[in-house]
Amino acid sequence: MPKQGADRHDWATWDAYHDVWRRLDRALDHAVQQGAGISIPEFEILIGLHRQPDHRLRVRDVAAGIGWEKSRVSHQVTRMVSRGLVERSDCPTDGRGSWVVMTPDGRRAVLAGIRAHTAALEQLFWRPVAGDADTLRSVSARVQDALGPTDPGL
Repeated sequence: MPKQGADRHDWATWDAYHDVWRRLDRALDHAVQQGAGISIPEFEILIGLHRQPDHRLRVRDVAAGIGWEKSRVSHQVTRMVSRGLVERSDCPTDGRGSWVVMTPDGRRAVLAGIRAHTAALEQLFWRPVAGDADTLRSVSARVQDALGPTDPGL
């Protein structure tokens, strides 16, 4: 029997979803760290760069792509520069702006991260979800609709 509070909400459903979401997030982070030697924040930035034909983005575009504030991206990029995963280059059309450019080490790391992430998703998400994918997409779409448009400021 589901645990219901005075508000009649099925808290057992929320707890189950929240617990699996957190565990899956940690498992994917661990898989990428083990398989590629990079963190999920590094992986997210490298994936954004990997998807660009010239493997570079402005800091503001990196921030918009992953939903972070520009200052957080800037700090993360500084750490990634020190690890040799990316480099900064000046933007000739904007004296205050700069490009984040993936290095060859960054490319190797993101490719290893993609392999590790995909393998973990296969085992931990796609196989267990299998025949329930349509239901999961439908529920996810309803939650997305309730959330409304993405706020670029978050």
